[in-house]
Amino acid sequence: MKLGKYHLSEKPVFMAPMAGITDKAFREIIRLTGGKYVITEMISDKALLHHNAKTFKMLDLKGEEEPRIVQLFGSEPVPMARAAEIAETYGADIIDINMGCPTPKIVKNGEGASLLRNIPLAIEIISEVVKAVRVPVTVKIRLGWDSSTIVALELAPMLEQAGVSMLTVHARTREQYYSGKADWEWISKIKARIGIPVIGNGDILSPEDALKMVQLTGCDGVMIARGALGNPWLIGRSQYYLDTETLPQEPDNREKLRILIQHFEKIIEYKGERTGVQEIRKHASWYIKGMRKAAEYRNQIMKIKSYQEMKTLFSGIYSMECPDH
Repeated sequence: MKLGKYHLSEKPVFMAPMAGITDKAFREIIRLTGGKYVITEMISDKALLHHNAKTFKMLDLKGEEEPRIVQLFGSEPVPMARAAEIAETYGADIIDINMGCPTPKIVKNGEGASLLRNIPLAIEIISEVVKAVRVPVTVKIRLGWDSSTIVALELAPMLEQAGVSMLTVHARTREQYYSGKADWEWISKIKARIGIPVIGNGDILSPEDALKMVQLTGCDGVMIARGALGNPWLIGRSQYYLDTETLPQEPDNREKLRILIQHFEKIIEYKGERTGVQEIRKHASWYIKGMRKAAEYRNQIMKIKSYQEMKTLFSGIYSMECPDH
């Protein structure tokens, strides 16, 4: 699949942009475990234009493999275009626009999934962003605000006409958030409507799910979100499965703990001890899920406040879970 100057895999597998998850450390872990295509956390156009230091750290792409994909969100055409220019200057190879985030604090400002209720504004934003940058512009949408206002089918051709290079469809409405079942049939319908690549998203929890979505919908690739929490291998394993139709082995506890420790070191490197210790707690809880003493380990992880203590605990868990090492 071609996106701008980039020749991607025939059926690319993307790690979805996730607030508080897909930071620099996690993006590097995804690539370390075999994934190729990752996207930044969604970044506010206004925060960039106001030179917010924390937001600019989210835009740190140094040393990352291409294509470097930055996702932006906002509700006004000109600020979004200016933010896209900034992202391009900072090394973005592809700009993705968020029109699917369902969280109240985003939609109350007319951003994210709220744009599905204002199609003229959505198209105006895309048109301005496409004009402002030289790199491909992609969009991530949901089906509509709720089941009675499905707009994806009419919106998709308009986005293509406005210059969008690829469209990702999360096959749920805003009202569903992440509950219920993603309706993949809509992905098929949208794919039949437009000529640009369509990426399917929703309920992919295994490489088998990824292949099933491609086969059932005819989509050009897939995007995985919650399935990769504590399981970054899912991106690379799914990509390998789509490329070769050979199912790679699942990581064992030794591999999970080895990557957890590397993940921890990366967060510490990029965010410092205090933030790093706080942020690794949620990731560690996901990594150790299914281990014999997971609940006990989780309780200990939540109490620890220093880098050294956390590192000692992880080493101890490793010894317990991998005694033959």
